[in-house]
Amino acid sequence: MMKATYFRYQLQFKQASGTSRGVLTYKDTWFIQIEDLALKGIGECGMFKGLSVDDRPDFETKLAWTCENIHLGLNVLLRDLIEFPSIQFGLEMAFQALTAKTPFELFPSKFTEGQNSIPINGLIWMGEASFMKQQIKAKLDAGFSCIKLKIGAIDFDKELDLINSIRQEFDAQTVEIRVDANGAFKPSEALEKLKRLSEYDLHSIEQPIQQGHIHDMAHLCENTPLPIALDEELIGVFSVTNKTKLLQTIKPQYIILKPTLIGGYKGSQEWIDIAESNDIGWWITSALESNIGLNAIAQWTYTLNSPMPQGLGTGGLFTNNIQAPLVVDSGQLFYDQKTKWNLNF
Repeated sequence: MMKATYFRYQLQFKQASGTSRGVLTYKDTWFIQIEDLALKGIGECGMFKGLSVDDRPDFETKLAWTCENIHLGLNVLLRDLIEFPSIQFGLEMAFQALTAKTPFELFPSKFTEGQNSIPINGLIWMGEASFMKQQIKAKLDAGFSCIKLKIGAIDFDKELDLINSIRQEFDAQTVEIRVDANGAFKPSEALEKLKRLSEYDLHSIEQPIQQGHIHDMAHLCENTPLPIALDEELIGVFSVTNKTKLLQTIKPQYIILKPTLIGGYKGSQEWIDIAESNDIGWWITSALESNIGLNAIAQWTYTLNSPMPQGLGTGGLFTNNIQAPLVVDSGQLFYDQKTKWNLNF
C-alpha cells in the first residue's frame, strides 16, 4: 500500500545573500517521500517564506494531510492542492520518481546523458557596490555570457555605474545583462528609471514595480523602452481564465516561471501555452530549491527546447546542499553522470 511522509530541511547559505526583501542566511524547504512496495520517490516542496502564496500557518498541516491521503493519487491531489503550489510540485516530482528508471532521472534526455547542457545566467546578489562588482568579475571570469543583477537595494546611480562599468568592457553581443528589481520601484518613478536603464542595452527588467498594480504595470509595458518580464505577478493566479486575463491585460514582453511558486510542471505549462499564444516570451528560474528541486526543474526545462539562458545556477549557494550531478561550467548547466547523488539529510 502506498504511503508518504514529509520532513523539513534547512539550507544554509554560504554567504548572506541580499534581496529587496532583506538578507537571507538560510532557507527552509520540505521533502515529501512516497513509498509504493519496493519503489521510492522523493519530491521537494520548496515553499519560500515571504514570497510563496502557500506561506500560511496551515502549510505543514496541509503537507500532513497530503501524506495521509496519498492514496487519492496525483491528479486528485493536484486539484485539491490548488492553493499550495509548492506541495503540488513536490508531489509531481515524487510521483514521477516512482515511475522513473532511476529515482532522479525524471526526464531522460541528452541532458541527463551528459551529452548536452542548458545555458544559464549568472546571478549577482544585492549588496554594497564593491561586493556586487566582485561578484560580476567572478561570473565574467567564469565564462558567463549572461548575468542577472538584483537591483533596488542601494543607490540607483551606483547601480547604473555598475552596469556602465560592464558595458564599458563588454557590449550586448558579448554579455547579456538582465536586471531584477523585485518590485522595488514606485509606480510614479518606474518609467523614468526604465528610460535610464535602457541606455545600457539591457535584455530586460524583472518586476519593476510590486505585484498587484495591474494597470500601472500594463501602462509600463505599453510605454517601456526596456522589455519587462513578470515574475512575482504570476504568483497566486490559479485558473487558466485568470492567467489569460492577466497576460492579455498587462501584455508583458516576457514572463518568468518558477515552478515551485506557480504549481509545478502543470501550472508552468499553462502559463507557457498562454504566453506563446499571445507572443510573449518566457524562461524558467529556480526559487532557491535544494538540488532535488533544481534537478527536477532543470531536466524538465531541457525538454522545452528553449535557447534562452535560464535561471538555474543556484545549486552552489548552500553549504549543506544535497550532492548531485549538477555542474556549472562556463555559463552552462551540465548533468555529470560520474557524480552520484548523496542524500546527506
